[in-house]
Amino acid sequence: MSHFITTGASGDQTQSAAAPERREINDLINDVPQFSLYIQALNAMYNDPQSNITSHFGIGGIHGLPYVQWDGAGNTTAASAKGPPGYCTHASVIFPTWHRPYVALYEQVMQSHALDIAKQYTVDGETWTTAAQSLRAPYWDWATPGNIVPPAKVIALPFVPITTFDGSTITVPNPLFQYTFNPIDKSFKGSQWDQTQTTVRSPDPSNNTTDIRHLIDSLSQLRDEIPLKVSSLFTTAQTWPAFSNKTPNDGGDAVNSLEAIHDLIHVHVGGHMGDQAVAGFDPIFFLHHANVDRLLSLWSAMHPDIWVTSAPAIEGTWTISDEDTIDSKTSLTPFWNTDTEFWDSEGVTRTESLHYTYPEFKNLDMSNSDAVKDAISMYVHQQYINPSGGDSGPKIPPDVSAFMIPSGVNFLAQPAAGGDTPPVAHGATEATSTVESVAEEVRNPTTSQESHPSTAERGEPGSGGPNVIHDWTVRIHFKSHELGQSFSVLIFLGDVPDDPSQWMKAPSYVGSHSAFVNSAAKQCGNCQRQRDTLSEGFVHLNSVLARRSGLSSFEPDVVTPYVRENLHWRIRAVDRSVVSLDQIPSLEVTVASTPMTKPPGSIFPVPGRPQYHHHITHGRQGGARHAQA
Repeated sequence: MSHFITTGASGDQTQSAAAPERREINDLINDVPQFSLYIQALNAMYNDPQSNITSHFGIGGIHGLPYVQWDGAGNTTAASAKGPPGYCTHASVIFPTWHRPYVALYEQVMQSHALDIAKQYTVDGETWTTAAQSLRAPYWDWATPGNIVPPAKVIALPFVPITTFDGSTITVPNPLFQYTFNPIDKSFKGSQWDQTQTTVRSPDPSNNTTDIRHLIDSLSQLRDEIPLKVSSLFTTAQTWPAFSNKTPNDGGDAVNSLEAIHDLIHVHVGGHMGDQAVAGFDPIFFLHHANVDRLLSLWSAMHPDIWVTSAPAIEGTWTISDEDTIDSKTSLTPFWNTDTEFWDSEGVTRTESLHYTYPEFKNLDMSNSDAVKDAISMYVHQQYINPSGGDSGPKIPPDVSAFMIPSGVNFLAQPAAGGDTPPVAHGATEATSTVESVAEEVRNPTTSQESHPSTAERGEPGSGGPNVIHDWTVRIHFKSHELGQSFSVLIFLGDVPDDPSQWMKAPSYVGSHSAFVNSAAKQCGNCQRQRDTLSEGFVHLNSVLARRSGLSSFEPDVVTPYVRENLHWRIRAVDRSVVSLDQIPSLEVTVASTPMTKPPGSIFPVPGRPQYHHHITHGRQGGARHAQA
């Protein structure tokens, strides 16, 4: 039996790179030939019958619904008692590597359409053929300060201009804005999506349609915490379990995994993206996962001797039992490498095997792992750990700023040093503001950053010894499937507003950890069996303590009284509804401090063993179970 072989895209070469580069979406939209081809190729995938396994629906459905076999991989039907949720691997050591051939498959089909479309151009045909040959799936780099809100051509415009075959400009439906189900699949029956004709993001609860202003708002609130989480991922995650997935069995590192950070983006985009069962149908899914894959590439370049380790499956899939042990040789189903074998994690250690790379690897000798490690480490330090200019405020694209005006929301609020309730910058959302003035203030935000000579404010070592500083985090544990839908636990240092719609806009808001789960759990026997699966995430406190607390150092005897008095938490579901603490009885919020040592000459600190200060939250609902470790 022949199968659809996942080869990745084909053709061409990026100069001084091992393969053609995937480009950041803000870059790609400014390349007229490639963006025009990309838009038309996606529309071609949308127009393929949903029964076609390489249509947008066919590939998107690998991730969850409609829960059917894809191209002969695994059983033809799911057994009721062991009914797996689809092929995707979550809460798993192969979470990062499974999604690598998944994005490559989508990229392969998309580029194949682009190659066919390029042949139809009658003006400057060679340019269009070359553009198609080097076209790869773009990524949305939400980890870089300034990119947390995608451009309007991704999230706000139902139609976009492209250049067509004769060189003229026409306007076409924007496939990045939404996908239209044709028809709504019968597997959606009984779910919240069974009457929703298109994919939606941050939907208005009253009509289940995309609320663009709320989407911009929701993503903008991640402007500080995502860079903190990503920088900590690169500096603190030193093992594959700690890096790869959100389960707590990682050896004790107080760091968010790549999967936990990924979950946060899913839930804050919301709508279909916020539901595992249908997330793969939202076109932003593949921009998101291309960036997840890019972060995998960067981290693995910095840790060339670390790759997938053996672990229990925990949550099964269509082809993996929850009782299995998985490792680097586990088949990454349903992605065929040959007609008889699937890709496995050992086969995807290098992106070139699937015919793509990322811009950060340009001009690097990939055969010299030490040189690659040094170059990527320096890039990561400059891009994520210590970005130039020191401004981590949101750079909301001017082309989406118009959608902010009517909402009455200030996206530019910056905490001021020396107080728990810093003033809010005005001008971005007043009804009289123009788009131009908003865009200018986004580019040059007004902040009130006073200078305080405390060790906490300067981020210098306290009394913990030379080149040692305590990294303070809030650890959040819960059972992911306890609520039956995706949700977030929000952490505050200071008063929590009574109005839930103001929670993430409050000066006291610090960060969150999200459960990204399947809302169609009743159709998923595996989800029912795995209700006890624990998820672990961390919220970083140091930058907030430095700006607001006025404390003299990060030493435990200085920090713990302040945190004990000011720490609060709330729960919000992906549909914006408030979740009581009674509904998540498994929730455990604990505070930890990790000593970080900066060896002389090193650009990255070395983490020690975390110390958990259980007494800070013990005795409160959702707090530490025990007063001592």
